Amino acid sequence: MGRLRGQHAGGAGAAAGPGRAGPGRAGVDTVCAPAQGGGSAVIDMENMDDTSGSSFEDMGEMHQRMKEEEEEEAEGEAGAGEEEDGEFLGMKGLRGQLGRQVADQMWQVGKRQASRAFSLYANIDILRPYFDVEPVQVRARLLESMIPVKMINFPQKIAGELYGPLMLVFTLVAILLHGMKTSDTIIREGTLMGTAIGTCFGYWLGVSSFMYFLAYLCNAQITMVQMLSLLGYGLFGHCITLFVTYNIHFHSLFYIFWLVVGGLSTLRMVAVLVSRTVGHTQRLILCGTLAALHMLFLLYLHFAYHKVVEGILDTLEGPNVPPFQRVARDIPVVSNAVLNTTAKAIALTL
Repeated sequence: MGRLRGQHAGGAGAAAGPGRAGPGRAGVDTVCAPAQGGGSAVIDMENMDDTSGSSFEDMGEMHQRMKEEEEEEAEGEAGAGEEEDGEFLGMKGLRGQLGRQVADQMWQVGKRQASRAFSLYANIDILRPYFDVEPVQVRARLLESMIPVKMINFPQKIAGELYGPLMLVFTLVAILLHGMKTSDTIIREGTLMGTAIGTCFGYWLGVSSFMYFLAYLCNAQITMVQMLSLLGYGLFGHCITLFVTYNIHFHSLFYIFWLVVGGLSTLRMVAVLVSRTVGHTQRLILCGTLAALHMLFLLYLHFAYHKVVEGILDTLEGPNVPPFQRVARDIPVVSNAVLNTTAKAIALTL
């Protein structure tokens, strides 16, 4: 018994010697040393480290940290790549964005203008100030259109309304239709109405536009609406002249009205243009052109309009052919004799 205890003690001392595991080493430290008294191996279980599983935990933490570092590096590389792409495509992206914004603005502006153009209420509001006039004012302006005023130092006032001129144009259309009906012109399928409207409105709008362009070249102070109003009220003399001469067919009477009534309305327009134009040459060109067009148009309506309309009607519908008439046809005497003989034969037979 004493010998066995000595061997165990000697083995324990050998195990606690230089081969003892320190607390900082990982793993299970086993000490295998030859026993002094024999060849057996002894494992020191008492001095064994209790934190033997901490090495696995440390490896897991290290693995987690390495994974996080790899993710951070990947994110950093991705951000750097995006910044490089943004710098490379920065100008292109900016141009594309500006192009889209400009296209959107142009679309909105076009849509807004189209809605205004096709809005009936908006158009009525635009035209309403030009037709907001009292009948008393229209009557006074009709009388003023026949009275020339010699005032050159200051621009004469022109009414900026279109109600009176428009009614005078329609009145002239009605007078032309009346003159065509009282003449020998053949009216067919309502073509006369369209011709009269086209002639009157064509003169009013066409000559007004031409005179406005000429006034712009001559540096006259007049607007398009004022020119339409001035020329429209100037047709009042034409209406009076044609209405009288269509009912009283005397050429001498027409020439008198042409010179007096038509001349007064023309002089009124000339005086207004003279007061709004600077320069003798400009006044001569502008006023001479207007006077010639206005007086010649009255001559055309009285003498040549009917013939022109008849020529247009013949061109569109063919020459004037008289309608087919049914004529009673006489029965020859021979047929009467045959009928009488046949009647006698039938009577004898019966």
